[in-house]
Amino acid sequence: MSIKEQVRETLAGRIIDWYEHAPRRIYISIKPQDLKGAVSSLFKDLGLRFVTASGQDTTKGMEILYHFSFDKTGEIFSLRVLMEDKKKPEIDSIAPLFVGAEWIEREMWELLGINFIGHPNLKRLLLAEDWPEGKYPLRQEQ
Repeated sequence: MSIKEQVRETLAGRIIDWYEHAPRRIYISIKPQDLKGAVSSLFKDLGLRFVTASGQDTTKGMEILYHFSFDKTGEIFSLRVLMEDKKKPEIDSIAPLFVGAEWIEREMWELLGINFIGHPNLKRLLLAEDWPEGKYPLRQEQ
């Protein structure tokens, strides 16, 4: 069974949308509440490597893409999660699952104002200590 088939089968009950942008580039939309279980399945059960995450302020809400690589084939699977509440975006932290997520979640917290529930160390990483509270440089409107 190919890794695509394994991912599809493993995440079957959580997938909102499956989009193959290219043969080795797959985007999978899931609900925010399904994130930790999906990440755990990809990382622990299927052996995909966490690459990074990227967040953005969209017209529909705050969106995070969690990028995972299956290094044997070069396939990249990106979990797409949308938080519709732009005033108070929050999602479970995946940092407790693996340390590699700590800094990127801190960046998104600081620059987009996304609260990562259960993050072990949400504190400033990039902005000056005197940066105004509640102002997020990557938000479209504030």
